[in-house]
Amino acid sequence: MQRWSGMDSVIDERPGRAAVSLPPFEVVVDDYGTMVMRVCRAVLGSDDAAEDAWSETFISALRAYPDLRPDSDVRAWLVTIAHRKAIDQIRVRNRAPLPSGDRLDVPAVDEAITDQAVIDTDLRTALNRLPTKQRHAVAYRYLADLSYAEIGRLLDCSEAAARRSAADGIAALRSVDLHASRSTTGHSTTRHSTTRGTLTS
Repeated sequence: MQRWSGMDSVIDERPGRAAVSLPPFEVVVDDYGTMVMRVCRAVLGSDDAAEDAWSETFISALRAYPDLRPDSDVRAWLVTIAHRKAIDQIRVRNRAPLPSGDRLDVPAVDEAITDQAVIDTDLRTALNRLPTKQRHAVAYRYLADLSYAEIGRLLDCSEAAARRSAADGIAALRSVDLHASRSTTGHSTTRHSTTRGTLTS
């Protein structure tokens, strides 16, 4: 991830208000960069698109940071920017023409890969298959720790609808047998029951 420097703390010196300051922007990136990347990956599925959205999120945030109120919820502010950048990525992807010519060969899976890596891959695949609103609600609730009211504002729906979308998404993920694809290689078939823990690991 990029390093950010040269941005001093933002201090609120308005009359009648106690002096409150935001940390230097580099600290914000260090504190929230990983969370924003997880959200971008969950929403977009593609690592390349997620990295682009992550970079665009923090470039936009850097520009807006001097005007951010020191008492703002920085986490929710960053996720709002990331949401908009992810939507932009999705729109670009939907407008892009389908590739022509020969298909690229899919590399074979290394049999030495760990079970946890397989579970992470299968979980991301299952997450990508969720309806858009469910996928976004799960990402914003369980990766960004936003409230359902905040999620509802991002998804342009009610708090109750946001809660229902997240619940439906988690229920769908918990129903996925993450070891099924590996059962033919000698691994036991086990139903994964710690979806939230894997999402946030």
